[in-house]
Amino acid sequence: MPPAPVPAVREALLDALAWILPVECAGCAAPDRMLCDACRRRTVPHPVVTSAGGIDVVAGAPYSGTVQRVVLALKDGRTSTASVLAPLLAAALARTDADAGVELAPVPSTRAAMRRRGFDPVLLVLSRTGVAWSRVLRPARAHRVQKGLGRAERQQNLRGVHRARGRLDGRRFLLVDDVVTTGSTLAEAARAIREAGGEVLGAVAVAATPRYDRT
Repeated sequence: MPPAPVPAVREALLDALAWILPVECAGCAAPDRMLCDACRRRTVPHPVVTSAGGIDVVAGAPYSGTVQRVVLALKDGRTSTASVLAPLLAAALARTDADAGVELAPVPSTRAAMRRRGFDPVLLVLSRTGVAWSRVLRPARAHRVQKGLGRAERQQNLRGVHRARGRLDGRRFLLVDDVVTTGSTLAEAARAIREAGGEVLGAVAVAATPRYDRT
């Protein structure tokens, strides 16, 4: 009997693993694997160009539907979903016109979020893209959860949250975040970089809230 094709072997192994360690699809909660085939097809890159917090942003997909659920699953600890979201971030990066001298600056999680999760979602997805980045920002203080706050409240809540790790004179950056909504987080990160002498050319994200889509 000829050997089974590699994809067939992979599928059989995944079926066996799902039987031993049952999981729910991160996109639809159906009993399946980390992400069922239907939800995987719904998380393909669909780059959107937007502006948030006065910064031009390219996101890998709209933050809605299956993409939103997968992002939230990652934030809740389903770290395996980072490999699903990485192509979205890679697609956003490919849509920028930044040259080789531009550095990627991830927007860091707060210390409290790091302690709670044990990982930084942005860095985890970035690591799956295979690109290099510069850790130039660090959280300066804790802040209230942004969910439920209005635009002005978000801006006030985040004022002074981030600061640069040192002087950034003459260096140029693209900010990197997981989700862009009002842009308050990006604006605060950009402020910290500019105050340290760096230049912010724009930002990329895994996903962006559809109402900010300009395409």
